[in-house]
Amino acid sequence: MTDLHSRTAQQVFDDHLRLSQQRAFDEDIRRNFSPDCVVLTGRGVFRGHDGLQTLARMLGDEVPTGQWEYRVRLVEGNAAYLEWSAHSENAVVDDGADSFFIVDGHVVAQTIHYTVKNHEGRTIVGPDGRRHPGS
Repeated sequence: MTDLHSRTAQQVFDDHLRLSQQRAFDEDIRRNFSPDCVVLTGRGVFRGHDGLQTLARMLGDEVPTGQWEYRVRLVEGNAAYLEWSAHSENAVVDDGADSFFIVDGHVVAQTIHYTVKNHEGRTIVGPDGRRHPGS
């Protein structure tokens, strides 16, 4: 098994995407994120593994099932960028965009942006986490 601290940014990014696709969020957090990581979102600042677990629960509640697509994947040096979408029975995300800063085999900082919409295109949950009534 590879020493997790010696992985390249590309290896960490690929492992994160693989585990996310499997919805193995706890394993992903443990393997790929620093315990001191910081995540910036329209919902606020989240810190450490507890903050990541909170964000994973939010996304799981908003888009519990469905098909995920990684449209753009870029890695340059310690930085990675992802554009993604998700389609489920009740919700669509078509503007997902995350960025990552990876040091010593772990994500130390991340940004997350996405909007959850219904199939008619009305916002259900905005990037700031606010639910929109009547959607």
